[in-house]
Amino acid sequence: MNDFSFKMDTSSEADIKTALSKRPDAVLDFIASDLEVSLAEIIYCLPKPQVLTLSGEQFEAVMHGVSELGTITMIVHTKDIVLECKGQVPRGSYGRGYFNIHGQSPIGGHIKADHCASIHFISREMMGRLSHALIFCNGQGDAMFKIYLGRDENRELIREQVEQFEALKLRFS
Repeated sequence: MNDFSFKMDTSSEADIKTALSKRPDAVLDFIASDLEVSLAEIIYCLPKPQVLTLSGEQFEAVMHGVSELGTITMIVHTKDIVLECKGQVPRGSYGRGYFNIHGQSPIGGHIKADHCASIHFISREMMGRLSHALIFCNGQGDAMFKIYLGRDENRELIREQVEQFEALKLRFS
């Protein structure tokens, strides 16, 4: 289920691009919900300089890179909750059909990595501020989870972390 290519209806693509042009720094999930399309379809329509898309087959390698970023915000966003957890992502390993992340961090759990169809490195304005994120999508184009870079006490991105993110992105481009 790691095929991240999909066919999009041209009218949906036009609607998405119009919505993005009207609300360029909106939360992408809100646009997806409003238009009744998947998050991956919204990401597909972002301007190309804002996105690097990888196959979900790169899951383990990307997660190992993420474990070196330091304190991040991991988000699980459903229709009912936006759950945020700050911490360092443990390195993780496979066992019993899951990619398991456990350690001293508050972030831990079991991820069905084989459900990951695409991974998106995204750098864009969101709610008036530059943000950098990794969004992991399943085969239906929905977000499994998201990882956002951390911010300092002034709500500014942490420079060293941005540099690590860009280096990680470069490694996969």
